[in-house]
Amino acid sequence: MSHLSNEEIAFLREKAKEVRIDILKMITKANSGHTGGSLSSADLLTLLYFREMNIDPENPHWAERDRLVLSKGHGAPALYACLAEKGYFPKGELDWLRQAGHMLQGHPDMKHTPGVDMTTGSLGQGISAACGMALASQIDHKDWRVYAVLGDGELEEGQVWEAAMYAAHYKLDHLTAFVDNNGLQIDGPITEVMSSLPIDEKFKAFGWHVIHADGHDFNALHAAIEEAKATSGKPTMVVMKTVKGKGVPEIENKVGWHGKAPTAEECERFIKAVEEE
Repeated sequence: MSHLSNEEIAFLREKAKEVRIDILKMITKANSGHTGGSLSSADLLTLLYFREMNIDPENPHWAERDRLVLSKGHGAPALYACLAEKGYFPKGELDWLRQAGHMLQGHPDMKHTPGVDMTTGSLGQGISAACGMALASQIDHKDWRVYAVLGDGELEEGQVWEAAMYAAHYKLDHLTAFVDNNGLQIDGPITEVMSSLPIDEKFKAFGWHVIHADGHDFNALHAAIEEAKATSGKPTMVVMKTVKGKGVPEIENKVGWHGKAPTAEECERFIKAVEEE
């Protein structure tokens, strides 16, 4: 399996910093949005959009592109930041997150936002859509792949497990899913709200190939994606251990920052923390 070069890792780290800064700025300006989970998934999305996925920002509807489904749709700021940094739309649009008359809604909208492959937000539904896309790729004998990102709190939704059963039954090996396992959801630790542990054993029992990875280690995530590509006959689930609020020590692992927007003063302080990391 290939390894990322030092130059690639340095590039990705700087790009992830830009993505995190964009996340903080847009949520602060909107005074609304999900800070913690957007920051915890920023490294994965940066890697996918700037290294792994076969995509063309000049042609968002290119039929042969890889697809990304953000099943944890409330993490939309991380997706929007990546799309803007990649050139799908002007970065100035980030100033209008959650504002009426503009395209960046609180959850991804495939009809109005270039680069968004699936409208998501109602937890559990995105992974089902990703399964349908992967089946289409298989039926058409195409090479394009589907990547889906779920939250660990989202695993409490029964629809996730229906989709898991479906994906294994149809041997959807073009589907690679990731669980953003930061251990926290809006009401507290996942173990206290409705534990989905052990995540790995559950997906194995449903017939998936399962990989563990550090969700903030580009090499580990790249290796997991390479392993998923080499796996045939079954879908792959990458259980990513992440830190909610990653990049801003002041809010890391703080459940109160699940859906809280920073103040202008906090934003300035948080951006400095990201820049200094």
